[in-house]
Amino acid sequence: MFAIHPRGSGVVPELLDRYREVATSTLGHLTDFGAIVGISPLRRPVRLLGPALTVRIPHLDGSVIRSALEMAEPGDVLVIDVCGDERRACWGELRSYAALRKGLAGVVTSGRVTDTVELARLRLPVYSRGTSPLTTRAMELEGEVNVPVSIDGVAISPGDLIVGDDDGLFALAPARAEALLDPVLDKQAREAERRQELMAAHPEWWR
Repeated sequence: MFAIHPRGSGVVPELLDRYREVATSTLGHLTDFGAIVGISPLRRPVRLLGPALTVRIPHLDGSVIRSALEMAEPGDVLVIDVCGDERRACWGELRSYAALRKGLAGVVTSGRVTDTVELARLRLPVYSRGTSPLTTRAMELEGEVNVPVSIDGVAISPGDLIVGDDDGLFALAPARAEALLDPVLDKQAREAERRQELMAAHPEWWR
């Protein structure tokens, strides 16, 4: 039996816009909370930003992911907690096409992916624990959408801000994301000034 809950209120568009250039490594200088370090992007370079649409599946049954895709809105990040069997792939080529049709910003799963050759060709950011030929099955036993989930020990609620790049991922509650924004932007501005100084002093380093 599926439990489909209403969408989380999530981050406001203005906050999303201000996070577009925020690096996860800058966040990692200021906080440990929300850092997801056990999973990686399928392809690089990569950039991921959007509100979480969360899914919890029993490790073998991925049926509820279809329900999540049906209710997804453009810009969502689908966050899938596989609840145990991290050997299995809950995401692959056909689900990626459905995600692209919906305009999803990307996918994050605590499990694995399959059809990696095809996924690597698509412009859909996908973060996972790796690859596997073992897949979930369409058993329609149970599953939940828009509930708190856990990815690599990080609690993620519906509507939380997901920030991803080549270095990794952060999941931030909207209020936490707002509180971190000014310190993060200030640090990045200072780092950019220092970079420009070094480039002027040592142009040979960038040849």
